[in-house]
Amino acid sequence: MQLQSFNEILDEFSLKEDKLSILFGNGFSQALRPDIFNYKSLYEDAIFDTRDTEIRKLFIKFETYDFEEVMGTLKNAEVIFNSYGIESEKIDMIREDQDTLKKSLIKVISSKHPEKSSSVEAKQYKCAKKFISKFEKIFTLNYDLLLYWIINKKEIEPEGFITDDGFRSDKFLYPNEQKLFFLHGGIHIYNDGGSVRKHTFKGDRDISIIEQVAKSLGESKFPLFVSEPTHEKKLERIRHNHYLNNCYDALGNINGTLFIHGHSIAENDKHIFDKIIDSEVDRVFISIYGDKHSQDNISITERARRFIGKKKSIEFYDAKTAPIWYPTIA
Repeated sequence: MQLQSFNEILDEFSLKEDKLSILFGNGFSQALRPDIFNYKSLYEDAIFDTRDTEIRKLFIKFETYDFEEVMGTLKNAEVIFNSYGIESEKIDMIREDQDTLKKSLIKVISSKHPEKSSSVEAKQYKCAKKFISKFEKIFTLNYDLLLYWIINKKEIEPEGFITDDGFRSDKFLYPNEQKLFFLHGGIHIYNDGGSVRKHTFKGDRDISIIEQVAKSLGESKFPLFVSEPTHEKKLERIRHNHYLNNCYDALGNINGTLFIHGHSIAENDKHIFDKIIDSEVDRVFISIYGDKHSQDNISITERARRFIGKKKSIEFYDAKTAPIWYPTIA
């Protein structure tokens, strides 16, 4: 039996007043630029400073390009070493390597990210804006600027569609009006003392957001990112920042129907699925990319049933049929 298409599911809601929300994973960004928004590409271009050789050996040893998986392994090693009383110098080195991995991830995303919104074609913005306008609330686990660019293309149809991110000018001020949520932070969001702010395009100076981020990195000011290795550590990070905490709690306040698009339902995001379980959402549709019988996709469906399906009704659809960046996909 074939997977349902996105439009087949959406047709079911065309005559209803059901509230639709969507949660984007990295597949949203990879569908536009697979050469940039994937861990293999990030790994190849990352620089791990004086620990480059040693850290790359870890990626090779564990046969992965996933930064969070390697950070998780180091975190487990830290716990084990502490339990066995291994010398503190080794434990300090493991902690430092975790910090190096996190900073390297932020820097490589910043350096590889398209510099200006004009790198995306107007017809792609038109399609993407039409797609996201179907949803009342939009959540993303991605750090990149693609969603930010989409909602700021006011001249692109459908005109008049506004998705409020809770910021006014560059400061986060209106959480109650927020409709767009960067659950794990974003490349354009940063802490400024007790405030959370975002970089904005300064057209009069022609300084892109990426240029602003690069300048901040040069001053050792890092974007607001949640890239901790485990779901417990991610949740701890979220709870200590009022912007992230607001986004997280907003996920627990949705109802109706939720789409999860482009996410592998990885265990290190279990805090996200726990929040969905706590919400009043009654149906969850999860995208599957490629052969549904592949081992990766079998694992995704098994995790989805384990993390979400015990409490919520879940169904799966073909990710390629979601017309995000292109009008029609066979």
